[in-house]
Amino acid sequence: MHVIAHGGAGSPPDEPADRQAVLDEAVACGAERSSPLDAVCATVRVLEVDPAFNAGIGSAVQSDGRIRTDAGVMTGDGTAGAAASMEGVAHAVDVAGAVATETPHVCLAGERAVEFAASVGVETGVDCLSDRTRERWAAEDPPEALGDQLAWVRERFGSGVAGDVDDATDESGERTQDAVPADRNHDTVGAVACDGETVAAATSTGGRWAALAGRVGDVPQVGAGFFASPAGGASATGAGEDIAREGVARRAVALLEQGADAATAADIAIDEFDDAADGTAGVIVMDSDGGAGEAYCSPAMGTATTETI
Repeated sequence: MHVIAHGGAGSPPDEPADRQAVLDEAVACGAERSSPLDAVCATVRVLEVDPAFNAGIGSAVQSDGRIRTDAGVMTGDGTAGAAASMEGVAHAVDVAGAVATETPHVCLAGERAVEFAASVGVETGVDCLSDRTRERWAAEDPPEALGDQLAWVRERFGSGVAGDVDDATDESGERTQDAVPADRNHDTVGAVACDGETVAAATSTGGRWAALAGRVGDVPQVGAGFFASPAGGASATGAGEDIAREGVARRAVALLEQGADAATAADIAIDEFDDAADGTAGVIVMDSDGGAGEAYCSPAMGTATTETI
């Protein structure tokens, strides 16, 4: 099984070796699975329970002090599933996988998605705060009234631990790595896998720090945070609103369909994104032969593949 995974596009992490070890462990776990869908879910599950990543445990906190997780999966034959805005669910990827395989739907959200998660055996009622995010949130003082929250969100959205570097600029308005606080070092996680015949992609996230309660980004949107076709699959990460508008994952796979190899598809998709959007993003791509590629326009994006472990 060929597997590639990412730990989010953002600023360079404080402990890159530790994070890389987890990414390597994740792809090794996925490589042991018998199908690409099982492989990407197994890979992402490892990342969802490590508080160093912004998915599952350690996710970003929304304006009401609650964590809501999102995920999406898709296979090359068009089977897709997503789950969004779930409180108390660390393994969002398993809920998305169950939506894809057990229901006639593409996406479930909110309380009903949590109920569905419990019905298919995914643990609910999980405290997804980590020590780091709990301490960070304790320093915040959001207003209770929604109207006041909107101003608070506009000021703080993306400025916490979710690794978003799109609003870190110098006096000229250009993005600068030096302007990124040290704790903003990670974002969405994802994986793509191929067994030489079929392919699957998965992405999971805790969103962006200090988003308005109930905000859903690109991750559970087919073609934005994840996509797969017979040609290959892609998982995107970064500034969710921009990724959703640009359809990054779908664009990367479209390039595979047009004959590009995985590395070229990733490069072109991110170059086009960088030209069109103000935010930063990254993408991992795998073609139907197991060829892998990655690209990003943020200061860093951690990845691992089965070819390098």
